[in-house]
Amino acid sequence: MPSKQEYWLSGPIPDVPALLQPAAHALLQSVREVKQYALDFPEDKLWEKPYDRASVGFHLKHLTGVLDRLLTYAKEESLMDEQFQYLKNEANGEDVPSSQKLILDFEHKVDEALAYFKNIPETTLTDERFVGRKKLPTTVIGLLFHAAEHSQRHVGQLLVTVSVLKGQ
Repeated sequence: MPSKQEYWLSGPIPDVPALLQPAAHALLQSVREVKQYALDFPEDKLWEKPYDRASVGFHLKHLTGVLDRLLTYAKEESLMDEQFQYLKNEANGEDVPSSQKLILDFEHKVDEALAYFKNIPETTLTDERFVGRKKLPTTVIGLLFHAAEHSQRHVGQLLVTVSVLKGQ
């Protein structure tokens, strides 16, 4: 899956507010890169932790889980028990789907995020939101920007882990 030019150089994403274009571009780039880096990755190495670092499986699950949680907070909703259970099991490699299913789950969550972006009035981007049980303060745009940059951070970590494990 050779990538074309990066999303941020491909023009605006239709119907996404201008202030959310960078976050949308970063999320789409994350999906593209995850697909590229995980291409032909051996399933038997999905949960290996080289040098006691996070596994490829963890990064794939976490990408979906953290985006889901941050979108929940942006919508001014509370996390549900299912989301807490998902969080608890992100590093757990038992009874999980294949890497391709984990990638598809992330792609669907990014599609959900972009649909949400398209329906956000720009005037609400600076509205206050709260994160976690401690109710740490942020804003809608802060949550959405963090979702995008956090995804990119984990994609970078995934790349390194994939490279190490494929090289062994």
